[in-house]
Amino acid sequence: MYDDILLPTDGSDGIAQAATHAEAIAQRFDATVHVLSVVDTRNRFESPASGLSSEAWKEAEGERADHAIETTVAALGDGVAVETDVIEGVPKTAILEYVDEEGMDIVVMGTHGRTGLDHYLIGSVAEKVVRRSPVPVVTVRLTDD
Repeated sequence: MYDDILLPTDGSDGIAQAATHAEAIAQRFDATVHVLSVVDTRNRFESPASGLSSEAWKEAEGERADHAIETTVAALGDGVAVETDVIEGVPKTAILEYVDEEGMDIVVMGTHGRTGLDHYLIGSVAEKVVRRSPVPVVTVRLTDD
């Protein structure tokens, strides 16, 4: 039923909860977990006043994505087949494109559970993926516990 599981990560605290769910599904169906991190190409700080160049932003985002992959893979058990990928783009769009292009069967992803002003200003990548995904999406509330 599920051969390929997508586990997107931004390196947030609590990613182990989502990894635990992905691992359980992978073990049940003898599936591969694809750990994906997206280098966000939207530099919100690029302006003469902020002083952060697009090159510096991309480099920092690349380092964050690499670290997110390492952290998430470490949270998965040794008995799970894992593939990793770092891609560039707008996270919600890049994740959905990856699902289509790589033939994922299910997505397991964390959500911060933002509400109110935070949700309005920042939005929810998980919510956007749930609404547009052609495959089932399991969302896991990320906590620091």
